[in-house]
Amino acid sequence: MKEPGSGLVIVVSGLPGSGKSYFAERLAEALEAVYLSSDKIRNSLQARGKYALEDKMHIYHVMAAMTARQLDRGQPVVADATFYHHIMRDLFSEIASKHYANIAFIEIIATEALIRQRLASPREDSEADFGVYESMKGLFEPYTTEHLELHSGNDNLSEMLAVATAYLQQYD
Repeated sequence: MKEPGSGLVIVVSGLPGSGKSYFAERLAEALEAVYLSSDKIRNSLQARGKYALEDKMHIYHVMAAMTARQLDRGQPVVADATFYHHIMRDLFSEIASKHYANIAFIEIIATEALIRQRLASPREDSEADFGVYESMKGLFEPYTTEHLELHSGNDNLSEMLAVATAYLQQYD
């Protein structure tokens, strides 16, 4: 049996265009953690264009199962998705708890002007455009648990990583 606190799940959430995926991937690299992306999982399951709640939850359940497998291997995980509803966040809290792992939540925020600019260009893994951002903005449930809020700009990645790394030290 694993010792309590022997693993770490880092949930990186935020609206489309906030910079969460760019940040999450670099955070995983910096921490030598496994990077799991809902967009990449959706693409690998050939589920592009399927965004009914049932389809979204399927992606989150697949990502949660992948997270559990990595925790079983002793690997820290950075999970990258919108995580707009508490049910999605709770799913990962349950996985962490079952594996005696710590969980940290990081929410990435950006100005609407920057989000509009970012979403104007097509992205390889994501289908989200500004219309998707606007609809998700109305659905995004504020956190009711402890989390780190980071503001994304065009040139502050190093600062964001430094703040996140310092914040995550409490989970060592």
